[in-house]
Amino acid sequence: MHLFLPALLATLSALLVACGTLVRQRSSTPSGGITKRWWLGVLIAAAGFALQAVALGFGSLLLVQPLIVLSVLFALPMEAYLDHRRLNFHEWKWGIILTICIAAFVVIAAPEPGKHNVSAGVLAGTIVVVIAVLAGLVIAARLVSLHHRALLFGSASGLLTGVQAFLLKGVVTQLGDGFVEVLIHPEIYLILLVASASVVTQQLAFAAHDLQTSFPAMTVWEPAVAMSLGVVLLGERVDVNWIEGVIAGISLVVMLRAVFVLARHAAERETEFEVEILKRPAPAPGGSAMGPTDH
Repeated sequence: MHLFLPALLATLSALLVACGTLVRQRSSTPSGGITKRWWLGVLIAAAGFALQAVALGFGSLLLVQPLIVLSVLFALPMEAYLDHRRLNFHEWKWGIILTICIAAFVVIAAPEPGKHNVSAGVLAGTIVVVIAVLAGLVIAARLVSLHHRALLFGSASGLLTGVQAFLLKGVVTQLGDGFVEVLIHPEIYLILLVASASVVTQQLAFAAHDLQTSFPAMTVWEPAVAMSLGVVLLGERVDVNWIEGVIAGISLVVMLRAVFVLARHAAERETEFEVEILKRPAPAPGGSAMGPTDH
């Protein structure tokens, strides 16, 4: 039961995140503008974020974050439905691989929560390291081609989102001692800064190059960073022997590879969708644009 509830909440969170992401993508104008339906996507994604917070209150980062990446898998059939197409062999293959790897890691590793709080000194040191790495990525992005710039900004966004998940774990733990306890600790305020910086770097990545360049990096870095911080700073562990450890490690590596492949495919599909939108004729004054099949 101690694994089932957070696993269920994390899976539902991944589903809502996938829904919210697709709504936002399909509700943006060709010029990148925001429509009313875009805000519906924001609300759905926010509900997913809230479920992730609850899941982290019951389980570890090592358990919740691998399940959150199921959002990439959930987006596949929904995207195919919206595009009026069937999933191809490539998507089925990597989707099945991702599912098997996540299930294998969760079942074999059975991650356990570590210590609940991080000292102020350790947290400050972590933030300094994150700022240093982030500054390095941003400076490097200014010195390279647009393709690599998008990749670096995407990596920065994924790094920040992973840190955000780590901070969220601290906030939901503090809630157990009352809302006032949350307000007197820095994590809640750091989340606001980190989330804002993540959005900014994400937009810089999208502006630098096409979506398929930066989106996979964002998707892979988030669970990698969050899980690493959970192990290093919170002392989260898995109860395995060496054989199980090898299997769990391989499952984790292949899982990240599957996420990268599926994220890249999703980005390519989204780029194709945007190109199709741009090719559509502009609405005539007082009417709407109609293709040959619209009559």
